[in-house]
Order: sequence, then structure tokens, then C-alpha cells
Amino acid sequence: MFAGIIQATGQIVRVDELGFGRRLIIEAPALGLDDVKVGDSIAINGACMTVTEKTTRTFSIDVSAESLSKTAGLDVRGEVNLEKSLRLGDRIDGHLVSGHVDGTGRVHAIEPLGESVLFVVEAPAELARFFAYKGSIAVNGVSLTVNRVEDIVRDGRAAGCLVWINLIPHTIAVTTLRNLKPGDHVNLEVDMIARYVERMLQGRTMST
Repeated sequence: MFAGIIQATGQIVRVDELGFGRRLIIEAPALGLDDVKVGDSIAINGACMTVTEKTTRTFSIDVSAESLSKTAGLDVRGEVNLEKSLRLGDRIDGHLVSGHVDGTGRVHAIEPLGESVLFVVEAPAELARFFAYKGSIAVNGVSLTVNRVEDIVRDGRAAGCLVWINLIPHTIAVTTLRNLKPGDHVNLEVDMIARYVERMLQGRTMST
């Protein structure tokens, strides 16, 4: 489990092919790797991964073909958001995040808004029903609050939604969201409570 509070950013410095998957070497001295051991979980851009090797400055992970098909940014070199898994008793300053990416979205707009930034993400149709005003969303592993949801309809069909978010200066400074531009793909995880509510409503509909 995670909280969506990014502890450091790191760099994917090497990507090796593993048949269908990839092995990534991530340089992350700012994360503090002294207490990290092989087998620990670390969220990379919101995707929970298992540490397979570690040095004083780097750690390695293996990304399966399934994970690659559901995520963005885990198959190329570049800067990534990092968060160690929660321990019992840790403060949860964001919201409960599982590290299981539900799908990818696309950055629709990024615009200055006073000292902050208006950040709009287009979410796919299969995830649109999970987002609500003042609800939570994880974008590339960052816990954020939804300020507005606008459904998209194309040719009379639901085609996803636009999720409006306000990024404060601190979030911009300490996460890789500052590097994004319109058209970029991002990893999305829906709020865990919304996921369970949707499942319960499905069961209620089937029983009536």
C-alpha cells in the first residue's frame, strides 16, 4: 500500500529486454536506499514493483509484459516518481493507493492558474465512472484531488471524461508532473473506495 505522496524522483538509467518484459535500473540516491532490501515494494510512477537488486545508489525491477501493456513510461529512460510502501503506523497524508495502475490517460491541458497550474487529464471510458468532484485520483503515483469532472460524448456514446486538477507549486516542484505536456500519457489509479462501491452496485443490480 502507498499514500500517493512522492518521496523522491529518480532516473531510469537502463532498460534491458527480458523476452516479453523489461528490466529497469533506477538511480535513486534521494529516495534513501539504506532501508530498502531485495523483495521490497516501490511505486514507480504509481506502479507497484518489486526490488530485485540493489546498490547504494540504484535498484532494479522486472516489469512484466502485462504491466507494460497497462502503464506508460516504464519502458524508456527518464525521470520517475518514487514512493516506498507504507509501514503500519505511517501517516497517510494523501489517500490509500494500491500501486495497481487501472489504465492510462492523456494530458489534455496544462495552464497557469495564479501561482498554481490547472492540470486536465482525459481518462478513458472504462474509468470515467470512478471520478467525482472532490474525490481522489492518482496520476503517475501522485495523490491529487479532483476539482471537476466533464464527461466526453462522441457520436452519441460515452467516450471518457476530463478530470480537472489544481497543482500547487510544491507538487510541481517535487514530482515529475512538471515535465508533462499536452498529449503525454500518464498512469491512472482510481480511488479504492470508488472501486468497491462500483462493485457493490453491480451486485445489487444483478440481484434485482
